Amino acid sequence: MRRTDRLFDIIQILRDGRLHRAQDMADTLEVSVRTIYRDMDTLVASGVPVQGERGVGYMITQAISLPPLTLTVEELEALNLGMAIVAEAADAALKSAAISLADKIDAVLPERTVADADKWKFAVYPFADAVRGFGQMPTLRAAIRARQKLRLTYHSKGDRITTRTIRPLHMEYWGRVWTLTAWCEKRNDFRVFRVDLIQTAEALPEMFVDEPGKSLADYDPNL
Repeated sequence: MRRTDRLFDIIQILRDGRLHRAQDMADTLEVSVRTIYRDMDTLVASGVPVQGERGVGYMITQAISLPPLTLTVEELEALNLGMAIVAEAADAALKSAAISLADKIDAVLPERTVADADKWKFAVYPFADAVRGFGQMPTLRAAIRARQKLRLTYHSKGDRITTRTIRPLHMEYWGRVWTLTAWCEKRNDFRVFRVDLIQTAEALPEMFVDEPGKSLADYDPNL
């Protein structure tokens, strides 16, 4: 498993707000406890609101999401797309400007968000990952609004390509990486997909309504 994927999975484990032991996370992710300790140090240094200590356990103390400020989701998406494209250019000055712009954006975000652009955002996910995800955003947003099922082709762990039908429920911003929370009909359970790993997203003619156990409130009442 790539380290970026493992860090993402750790946050998914911790986001329930409960205390999790390093040994339990290590068993789940099939890595050593020492690896979990190093990953936790990285997340803490990156500004992720994690509290805990070795031998006791870890928990996230604040939600990691982007609340609606003066920017719409589309405006934030446009900013991120522009920064991602510019930062992949060969011009060193433009790369520097993209990072500086991200710093300024983070400076006006509330403390609930991941704070420093030069930590979590740029330390963990390369700009190229962000670029890959933006092409699917219009389809995902439209399907969430219309309550329309999607057929995804997804780059899963272990370099596997899977196809599944989902009920798209919610999108979140993690600092240049967007995620999609959905009910996965293949797994008959909730799944969180990294948007940059979605290869194709096809809107299906089938609509859906909330059903007990399959709604966003069932996944997380705070969303």
